[in-house]
Amino acid sequence: MLAANDQSSKPATLLVVDSDERARALLVRTLEGARYRLLEAGDAPTALRLLHEAHCELILLASEMPGVDGLALCRVLRAQAATKRLPIIMLASRADEELQVGAFAAGADDFVVKPAARPELLSRVSAHLEAARREHALAGSNRELAFLADLGRGLLVALEPLQVVRRVAGATYDAANAALCAAVVTANTNEVSAGDVDDGAASSEHKLVACVFDREGSAEGPSLVDVEKLRRWLLTNPSASVLLERHGDFFLRDDTHRAEYVAPLRFAGQALGALVVAFDDAADCGETEARLIDAAAQQAALAAHISSLYAAARASSVSLAREVERRTAEAEAQRRFTEAIIDSLPVSLYAVDRTHRIVAWNRNRELGGQGVPRRNALGRSVFDVLTRQPRATLEREFGRAFETGQIERIEQESTAPDGHTKHWLVSKIPMRTDGAEVSHVITVGEDITARVEANRAVARTEKLAAVGRLAAGVVHEINNPLATIAACAEALETRVAEGTFGASRDVDDLREYLALIRGEAFRCKQITNGLLDFSRNRAGEPAPVSLTEVVKAAARLLRHQRRAQDIEFQVEVADDIALVAGDAGQLQQVVIILAENAIDAMPQGGALSLRTYNQSGGVALQVCDTGVGIAQENLAKIFDPFFTTKEVGRGTGLGLAVCYGIVTEHGGRIAVDSAVGRGTTFTVSLPAMNEEIRDGGRDV
Repeated sequence: MLAANDQSSKPATLLVVDSDERARALLVRTLEGARYRLLEAGDAPTALRLLHEAHCELILLASEMPGVDGLALCRVLRAQAATKRLPIIMLASRADEELQVGAFAAGADDFVVKPAARPELLSRVSAHLEAARREHALAGSNRELAFLADLGRGLLVALEPLQVVRRVAGATYDAANAALCAAVVTANTNEVSAGDVDDGAASSEHKLVACVFDREGSAEGPSLVDVEKLRRWLLTNPSASVLLERHGDFFLRDDTHRAEYVAPLRFAGQALGALVVAFDDAADCGETEARLIDAAAQQAALAAHISSLYAAARASSVSLAREVERRTAEAEAQRRFTEAIIDSLPVSLYAVDRTHRIVAWNRNRELGGQGVPRRNALGRSVFDVLTRQPRATLEREFGRAFETGQIERIEQESTAPDGHTKHWLVSKIPMRTDGAEVSHVITVGEDITARVEANRAVARTEKLAAVGRLAAGVVHEINNPLATIAACAEALETRVAEGTFGASRDVDDLREYLALIRGEAFRCKQITNGLLDFSRNRAGEPAPVSLTEVVKAAARLLRHQRRAQDIEFQVEVADDIALVAGDAGQLQQVVIILAENAIDAMPQGGALSLRTYNQSGGVALQVCDTGVGIAQENLAKIFDPFFTTKEVGRGTGLGLAVCYGIVTEHGGRIAVDSAVGRGTTFTVSLPAMNEEIRDGGRDV
């Protein structure tokens, strides 16, 4: 009887009162399948209005509602004559004993925990409707009707087999004026808690639960029931009630009664138990008593079935709870794993929704130069968090992503706290979670500083190589004319000194002009020699070199320069420094060029620091000064050939280009850190010498 199969042709009208729209919709879908006519209300006033406008046969009422809750509404309904006897099933979101007691105290007919199993809910609704209709049809006519109503209400809250047999046996005993009354139901072994009257056979999947009422009260157990005889009778699946008048056919062990009326508890074509009523005389069991016992048996069968459904639902709920717990744990583990993946990405990542609220913020976004802790970012407007970026720019970028749904990549530059320029590739990635509309935009910021600097280094190397090839072809062609010019100037100077041109004022001018010609020729010669050094192929057999010794030798040479008199030299070298493979003379040239540039940057004096130290995978050389520094716009050009910030005549712009070429050929890198007014630090990093070079190529 899962649906209203035995109801009249006109479907029953049910009122569902629940402020939770989703829970209400679920109840409606469940009940609509049973062909009920349904009305819905989300609050108490709406429910009262619908009850006034339409006739309802049952109310499913949620206990928890804002304003007037279900318990208060239930009291109101019980106080009104029109709804005083209307069946009310109280719905609750939790199995709370105190709430259940309060519901019944307010006048509820039943108490169901949401979400209820569909069979159980339909069975309860069907049972309430059936009980209500019977009560309505027979109320006030005789004791049979009162009995059925009371028994029906009592059985609706009987959720275990023992509770069913107690209520049925006691109510039937009183209503039928019987000598004895026994109610017996078949229960699964998992449902039995007390009142087991079976013989304890281990192979039996079902046992009989019984309760017997006599003149002295109730008794549970097998003492008054012939279990084997009753079991055999139930195995025949009886379909009709019988009146027994022979003592040998009785199911109850009592010598005083003279008749037994036995009604099977049938549900869905199966005998689930029996209701055995004993009378002192057969005449005491008339038509009224028989009809009453049959009605009690029907309700007992329904209650027994509901109790089995309850037991099954309880077992299912335990299994479901375990499954939910397992899946929740799996989902939580998956969520943590996904977060770990996102946090492990070497990019800064965050996501915003269409209201520009931040919904994701990864670990690298917390640790950046503009790092903001995740707890201070999630849920806030992106414009309130990323305050260093112009709001109008961010709005345009996000607006384009939401509108076009296209990925947009933007290269940006920022200045780190230490003054370094950082290069970023920022990608705006639209995301669609449901439907075609862009719901979120993911922003990924990738630090491409190393790539930009590498590209610039490649371009610089290619430029140096091109200049080197040009210089190699031009230097020799220029040196010969320069040598001739210088030689002619020296010869003329000699003749002037010997008096060949006399002693006129024109001779003095000639002497001055010849000196200028010779000086400029020698300066051109220095430039071409620098070009020749720049273009010369430096490849040779590498040898073990100690940077510490190179720095010490360079420092000795630099200290004797006249322009270094106001410079304080600080030499910090490591004695256990690893060896490098290369040319000691070329590396010393690098140190001297860097140091001379540092001295030139300190015209008023200062401190020059030369350091060597071990680092991961190799060794490092640092040349630091406290001079005027290099402007940020010039840092990217200082290694270009012929670029110089010195006055005309004081530098050729080839020194740092030569350094860059030497360091690159040694497999190293050269980096610069400088700020105007703070000074400059050049860092040369070289790989440590491998064993093959150290051992001269011998097999070891």
